[in-house]
Amino acid sequence: MPPNFKPAFDLYTSRFPKEIKDVVMAVIGAQYPSAETNDGKALKTISSFLAPGAVDPDSCPAFHEVAAVVDNRGFYNIAVLAYWPSTLAYENWSTKSGFRKWWAEAKPGENPRHGWFLEVFLPTVDRLETVFTTAVPEGASHMRERVSGPIREHVYWGSMRDRLPVSQTDELLGEATKSDTMGLPNGDSDLLQRIRIPGRKNLVVIRSGQDWSAALQEERLLYVNSMQPPLVKGMDYLRDYGGEVGCLSCRFMEIVDPITVEGGKDRTFALAYFDDLASLEQWSKEHRTHLAIFGEFAKYAKSLGDKMSLSLFHEVLVLEPEQQVFEYIGCHRGTGMLGSL
Repeated sequence: MPPNFKPAFDLYTSRFPKEIKDVVMAVIGAQYPSAETNDGKALKTISSFLAPGAVDPDSCPAFHEVAAVVDNRGFYNIAVLAYWPSTLAYENWSTKSGFRKWWAEAKPGENPRHGWFLEVFLPTVDRLETVFTTAVPEGASHMRERVSGPIREHVYWGSMRDRLPVSQTDELLGEATKSDTMGLPNGDSDLLQRIRIPGRKNLVVIRSGQDWSAALQEERLLYVNSMQPPLVKGMDYLRDYGGEVGCLSCRFMEIVDPITVEGGKDRTFALAYFDDLASLEQWSKEHRTHLAIFGEFAKYAKSLGDKMSLSLFHEVLVLEPEQQVFEYIGCHRGTGMLGSL
């Protein structure tokens, strides 16, 4: 932290109960050739394992929601993002709900309408950090005990690393990106097989979200016309050319209704995977796409001051290889971590 540093605006962080030693974030999804071919059956299947009566309350996720995105090949990806307060709770849910058995028996091509993907992250709490602009909980923060802040460790370059407890004793060096398979053209690229991607040393997962649902008309127009365009441009860059900056995958997703799967909730987030914390830091500090996002937000926050209702958050995980699961069934080769092969 720079000496005598004072942030230009307030950010807060989540503090978890002492009994929470690790958490689990799971992305359980389906991939259709297009939004029009989504018949709703895949989401219904996934949701059946998360229904209140599927398992005992202690094994249910602490929080879950549904999000969707059309990727750069035109495929429609819909997923449930779910969080548990421990690896044990997740394992109990997976077994007792029948999800583990169902997933193990799922066969490529069994349902020609769509593929499946499963991405699970199991960080210890020293490998997780959160920040947000309001007290509204998002993601893992639904399991928090309290809110701490305003904090000083933000806005300056390097603050993300400073917020990670594990960084005090670990340089968090990752593995260099082996190849860039992103930005491939559209086409019939389905892989009728099950592929599991091994974990990577200190893989970085960032989920960074935006919620403008509470904004009044004036702020809503300001967000849509000034903040959103550079944000979308930056996420498209990471999605299509992320290999240039160590980004292995980026999905810019919209929160959708869990029943109708319709959007319009005015909530979005990027879910991105980087090969190294330094890669994420360098993109944030130096790349024109992030500098445009950062600069526009600074103007946005300054113009609205205390009247700003836009809620922003991010959660960053830096994972050991054994804290990662990536498995894909019948998905195209640009899906998630398949693009890192």
